[in-house]
Amino acid sequence: MKLGIIRCMQTEDFCPGTADFKSIKKRVGAFADIEEEIEIIGFVNCGGCPGKKAVLRAKELVKRGADTIAFASCIKKGTPIGFPCPMAETMIQCVRKAVGEEVRIIEYTH
Repeated sequence: MKLGIIRCMQTEDFCPGTADFKSIKKRVGAFADIEEEIEIIGFVNCGGCPGKKAVLRAKELVKRGADTIAFASCIKKGTPIGFPCPMAETMIQCVRKAVGEEVRIIEYTH
């Protein structure tokens, strides 16, 4: 798996993505059933509210080799502050449409 991760710009000031990387390394959370090697292609933010830049950033990750786009748990689950993105579903669906069916979408990380 060649993985690109999109995170919330609002939470990046106090979350360095440690839990995302640990869940990949330990194969837990969304990565529990992944047996293949995972190569991280990039770790970017959504571009800020309302997340419109996530589409462009996902396309760039795919252009650079990602075959999977994961949305960090801060977007859908609201971790670590307990405030999920109100645009999460729309953002995920827009990215899914933009990158096509051949790119796997993972809606959370841990």
